[in-house]
Amino acid sequence: MRCPCLSGLPLAECCAPLHAGAPAPTAERLMRSRFSAFALGDAAYLLASHHASTRPAPLTLDAELRWYRLDILRTERGGPLDREGRVEFEAFFRSPEGGGSQHETSRFVREGGHWFYVDGV
Repeated sequence: MRCPCLSGLPLAECCAPLHAGAPAPTAERLMRSRFSAFALGDAAYLLASHHASTRPAPLTLDAELRWYRLDILRTERGGPLDREGRVEFEAFFRSPEGGGSQHETSRFVREGGHWFYVDGV
């Protein structure tokens, strides 16, 4: 199965190791793994990769949304030696009401060797 993040790699070689607990090397890789988690319905990973300061208590995913495409538009910092980074993306979905997209610039921090999603605008 190809990875939902559209890296071109199989899921087992791309986002699945991160979903199983491996640290993301960059903020962009964490963003891609979070998109894949939305596409696969993995709420536990979404909570685990969300920074504790902004993590929602419950996380309910909309089962009627099908996330099918991720475009990374811009990255700012977020490399292996950075402590923070930003990733601008557009994620596309289909629902019973039709198609749509979410355009966001997400903020990430790296703590203890792990990247975490903080928030997005």
